[in-house]
Amino acid sequence: MKMILGKKIGMTQIFSETGEVIPVTVIEAGPEVVTQVKTEETDGYDAVQIGFEDAKPQRVNKPLTGHFAKAGVSVKKHLAEFKPDEGDSYEVGQVITVADFEEGKKLDVTGISKGKGTQGNIKRHGHHRGPMTHGSKHKRLAGALAAGTYPSRVFKGNKGPGRMGRETVTVQNVVLVKVIEDRNLMLVKGAVPGGKGGLLRIQYAVKGQEK
Repeated sequence: MKMILGKKIGMTQIFSETGEVIPVTVIEAGPEVVTQVKTEETDGYDAVQIGFEDAKPQRVNKPLTGHFAKAGVSVKKHLAEFKPDEGDSYEVGQVITVADFEEGKKLDVTGISKGKGTQGNIKRHGHHRGPMTHGSKHKRLAGALAAGTYPSRVFKGNKGPGRMGRETVTVQNVVLVKVIEDRNLMLVKGAVPGGKGGLLRIQYAVKGQEK
């Protein structure tokens, strides 16, 4: 399963050959370098570790500095792993770019959603508001959470006010509309999680590729 890390630049729109407007998210992805190849014999599982975006040497601790030095690559800000497809081979120092991804294919994009802070139950869960008539004391408040006699308690997981957003979210089967190799850009149809500058994990869709 091929994978690449990238940063969300923002949203725009492009036109198809038939003149149709396509809303797209612009992602700056790669280039990334393979920092380690893990195998069943040495690590207990097969995986490829990649590094994205150069970091200042003084910002990296000694164990990671030695890890990058052993691989013969510059220190990186972000590391990630993916399981290679059967038959694919990778070597330490190999570079992965947007050119390795095919236009028209479907992708799964994972990122951290925007944090909304503490929100009420209406915004957080889409609950209905109370009566808006004069004298109502429950315009935007949560209704009854539990019966008084039985169970006389609030069950765990009851939807209510609380922290909203800043969660790991995966958007599946988004179409890779265009690849701009010389600028390391990927244009994917629709929106993806997170704000501008957010880190994204992009890989070929697990399901739905045949559709």
